Amino acid sequence: MAHQDLTTKNPLVLQRADPCVLREGSTYYFTASHPLYDRIILRRADTLDGLQAAEEVTIWRRHESGPQSHLIWAPEIHRVGGAWYIYYAAAPDSSGRADPPSTNETFNHRIFVLENTAQDPFEGEWVERGQVDTGWESFALDATSFELAGRQYLVWAQEDLEVMGHSNLYIAPMANPWTLAGPAVELTRPEHEWETRGFWVNEGPAVLEHQGTLYLTYSGAATGIDYAMGVLTASADSDPLDPASWTKSETPVFVSDESVHRYGPGHNSFTTTPDGDVVLVYHARTYTEIEGDPLQDPNRHACAQILPFGEHGEPLWGTPAPGTRPVPSDREILAPSGEKA
Repeated sequence: MAHQDLTTKNPLVLQRADPCVLREGSTYYFTASHPLYDRIILRRADTLDGLQAAEEVTIWRRHESGPQSHLIWAPEIHRVGGAWYIYYAAAPDSSGRADPPSTNETFNHRIFVLENTAQDPFEGEWVERGQVDTGWESFALDATSFELAGRQYLVWAQEDLEVMGHSNLYIAPMANPWTLAGPAVELTRPEHEWETRGFWVNEGPAVLEHQGTLYLTYSGAATGIDYAMGVLTASADSDPLDPASWTKSETPVFVSDESVHRYGPGHNSFTTTPDGDVVLVYHARTYTEIEGDPLQDPNRHACAQILPFGEHGEPLWGTPAPGTRPVPSDREILAPSGEKA
């Protein structure tokens, strides 16, 4: 089975990369990287298919200066202890520097947290809880959170300047949604050929628990056609802070599919249908010839498809679903309605 269709068009939402969909009650909440990288947005709808036409609300904008003034990336929305939290990455604007940044300083992101204690995340106030102290200062991004046996954990990507590569994946327990309760533990670093094409990257983690097994998906390689998803697996009864609990797939589980013109699928999240089916949410491009800096190409689109499971409960990752929604053929940034801005 390659994939199963949802009762939704694909792409799910146009021009929104690093998508995160949270189903809370009967409502789907959506956030993702805006192509201008200057804000954090939210949408909501009663159905997945309704997210493209849903009103897009900006709940936070970058600072004019300082460590949260540039390249706002990969927000994720979570519900913890009756409050809403958004994890995101931000960097200082180095455009005014006299000297060009070194390779390790090209991106200088850190992880930050917003909190909203209102019942409705579109109401109340989003309060900055500041930077997550991961234990050391280096390029860090793509935080996600999950609960296991009543304990909250954070998983994120960060650079270790002592090892080869741009980012590894780490896990730590949490004292509260913006504070770690223990040291970071490395779970995986780029080592396989597919993870080191263009860039040595493990990033974009997401965690799914299914029938007693934890699946920690992540993305590797540069963000073009080579971008793909890998997976770590562990028993839900094991200690997730012990690297020995996890088994890493040597090959990617979700890759580009030229037959349906879907390239660079990755940076996924998971949600469910009202019937309880697991939905794989990810972004992908529809072409391979990118003009200029891939970071400035807005046409990474949020996509979604049912994730089926085999007879032994294992995910059947399959391949990206074909497109059923028209996509822009040029590089212009669209308004939320899908029209040209």
